[in-house]
Amino acid sequence: MSAAVSPLAPKSYPEMPVIRGVRMATAAAGIKYKNRTDVLLMVFDEPAAVAGVFTKSRCPSAPVDYCRANLAGGIARAVVVNSGNANAFTGQKGRAATELTGKSAAAAVGCSEREVFLASTGVIGEPLDASKFAGVLDQMNADAKGDFWLEAAKAIMTTDTYPKVATRTAKIGGVEVMINGIAKGAGMIAPDMATMLSYVVTDADIASPALQALLSAGVGPTFNSVTVDSDTSTSDTLMLFATGAASVDGQARIENADDAQLESFRAALNDLLKDLALQVVRDGEGARKMVEVTVTGAESDAAAKKIALSIANSPLVKTAVAGEDANWGRIVMAVGKSGELADRDRLAISFGHVRVAVNGERDPSYSEAEATAVMKQQDIPVKVDIGLGSGVATVWTCDLTKEYVEINGDYRS
Repeated sequence: MSAAVSPLAPKSYPEMPVIRGVRMATAAAGIKYKNRTDVLLMVFDEPAAVAGVFTKSRCPSAPVDYCRANLAGGIARAVVVNSGNANAFTGQKGRAATELTGKSAAAAVGCSEREVFLASTGVIGEPLDASKFAGVLDQMNADAKGDFWLEAAKAIMTTDTYPKVATRTAKIGGVEVMINGIAKGAGMIAPDMATMLSYVVTDADIASPALQALLSAGVGPTFNSVTVDSDTSTSDTLMLFATGAASVDGQARIENADDAQLESFRAALNDLLKDLALQVVRDGEGARKMVEVTVTGAESDAAAKKIALSIANSPLVKTAVAGEDANWGRIVMAVGKSGELADRDRLAISFGHVRVAVNGERDPSYSEAEATAVMKQQDIPVKVDIGLGSGVATVWTCDLTKEYVEINGDYRS
């Protein structure tokens, strides 16, 4: 873990309420780090509805395979997450480790292995000794409690400099429901999830198919619109659980994602996902600045997103931001290489409120001093108008600093 907390870290953490129906515990199993919690157990005493989205990597980790297989059952009773080892690219040993962990968790909680979900984060290619935490799960289940969200977030950190938590409330048919979420991620962060783990739990009573539809839609403009370094991890996992505890308050079970009663819940869920996703970017390895890239006037929304990601993922754009250099030439380069339709002579580019280029050339009223002042801010909005259509997209990234190279240059040591 980095010694210094990111300068972009939140100044305070929200009070995380207890979500009825879920308990959590953490333990130090010594997977990689000494004297720090590295295992998280989440227990659902009653079966919870479950939804998940995972990495699009063609080389997924063993726990991702395990979760995908169990997701079809639609029921969760236990989640086990470890940090310090990704259990990825570990062959037959990796599958054996997930099976042992699944068996141990099922025995500890008293459920079927099909109701257990796993995730691992850390070094790729090192075998994971699952017996290390198989021995602690019984005690963790006994110790698990509801008021434990911040500790849970800390247990899944790797190169993160701060835990990531968020909470929201919503109404379903007049009944108040709560949503809590935790996330981890700092590097290898690119759209389609990244070395990113996130767990969101609500006490709402929502069936798994509806939950899955909500999550799959919510991830597009949030977790799939953030990038630290363009690299997609083997291990990305975002899961949403509904304990159904709000049914005792009179909340009628929701079976369909199109149900009009979900309007408030959908908005709250999407807002929470965006909050967590932006916290991940703000903890980008070595990050000193957050960059919001908005592309308008593209041929389509999909084209706008591709152009925005081309800008956000460009090492030259990101190093210019790190150096506080209003170098719009880097933006022009990134637009041009995106592969999407663009017309050089229609381009307009702004850094914050300062338009630096218009109609394919430097803005006649451009002020270097004003542009530099924007680049000195911690949060830098970059706006690019392609001038061709109505396609719009926003993505978020951070700057690329020497610290990023240092953190990743000796990651395995």
